[in-house]
Amino acid sequence: MPESSAGVALPSISLDEFAQRRKRLMAQLEPDAVVVLPGATEQRRNSDVDFPFRQHSDLLYLTGFTEPDAWLVLVPGREAGESILFCRPRDRDLEIWNGYRLGPEGVVSQLGIDDAHPIDDLDEVLPALLADKTHVYSPLGQDETVDAHLMHWVNQVRGQARKGVQAPTHFHDLLAPLHELRLIKSEQEVAVMRAAGEISAAAHQRAWAAAVRPSQRATTEYQLEAEIRHACAWAGAPEFAYPSIVGSGANACVLHYTENTDVLQDGDLVLIDAGCELHGYASDITRTFPVNGRFNAEQRALYDLVLNAQKAALAEVKPGVPMRQPHEAVVRVLVTGLVELGLLEGDVDQLIEKEGYRDFFMHGTSHWLGLDVHDVGTYKIDGAWRPLRPGMCLTIEPGLYVAPDNEQVEARWRGIGVRIEDDVVVTAEGHENLTASVPTDPEAIEQLMADWRG
Repeated sequence: MPESSAGVALPSISLDEFAQRRKRLMAQLEPDAVVVLPGATEQRRNSDVDFPFRQHSDLLYLTGFTEPDAWLVLVPGREAGESILFCRPRDRDLEIWNGYRLGPEGVVSQLGIDDAHPIDDLDEVLPALLADKTHVYSPLGQDETVDAHLMHWVNQVRGQARKGVQAPTHFHDLLAPLHELRLIKSEQEVAVMRAAGEISAAAHQRAWAAAVRPSQRATTEYQLEAEIRHACAWAGAPEFAYPSIVGSGANACVLHYTENTDVLQDGDLVLIDAGCELHGYASDITRTFPVNGRFNAEQRALYDLVLNAQKAALAEVKPGVPMRQPHEAVVRVLVTGLVELGLLEGDVDQLIEKEGYRDFFMHGTSHWLGLDVHDVGTYKIDGAWRPLRPGMCLTIEPGLYVAPDNEQVEARWRGIGVRIEDDVVVTAEGHENLTASVPTDPEAIEQLMADWRG
């Protein structure tokens, strides 16, 4: 278990929880079923260099296994063990070059999987596990190669019909029941996400300080990104949930700006959207702050408007509220404020109905958060926005972006981009803000930056 920079053990997911997840999944399946789930494979970056490996979130959720080239099979009621993992075997020579492996023995002894086999035995063993089963659950239609492997194994079983062996006849998409499980976070998951949020929150403040500190002051976007990466790695979370966005000046108006190469200019705002990943769980924070530590009048007006919109959205996050309602609250606050500031003209209700605000606010307010930064789970049920439930984790991220070439507004507004994003978990009483430790109040931001400036 990794430790934070303070030497305190960071929270993680227990082996018992992984086992309970598998049991809950199997309890939802048709009787006489088999689950076949592939993990991720290594991907080539260039020449003989691979991208850093990251396990597929579904297999990670059910096992905690972090090595490539693995398949999980679940067979409810199997006397020899319901969970079987196929993985790379131990290989002393390859491990000297490429790192340690658990191997089948380690998977059983260290991860609590019932049974394990070398990955090369997959073609031999899996047809036997499918024999005389009726239902197969797999992530159908996600990967043609995976689908082809599955049907190859099923056809091997069909070839034994004369021996009285029955092949599966019903095929189901595994992702529907599995992703519903992933949508509701457990106490352990929330603890990990809370820790990830706190680590990322501290990293954001380190970037603010770097922009104004007297010695070794950051002068570029990539130096601010470096401060955040250093802080997260130092705290025990070196992996990031997504490419960091560090957009200064007009770059803040590009929603997914990731070049992070420009020089910081005195008087500009900086929008940083960055979050670490801890045990696979994502944090996702956005803050906007002035390079010199002080908002000017136009920046402050737009910032206050976005902050008020976020507060209105957060007030809607509680059980039973439709998932879309926080966004609707954001839109009403933003449109009302834009009309008052003179950036929009017209009736507020008509502007909302006709989406006349989309030049300034063109994205949604929330997405699910978990093992994926845009986590799994449907947003609607039978065509209606699903109600929030305790354990759901989502972002609240309103923003305003005045494009530098928007000639419909006065020049003083152009090139200003503001977004404020926090991660929240729905509780029985309302919600918990997992990233509240990094301030959003503009006066608090200015005071902190003044203190760091000295």
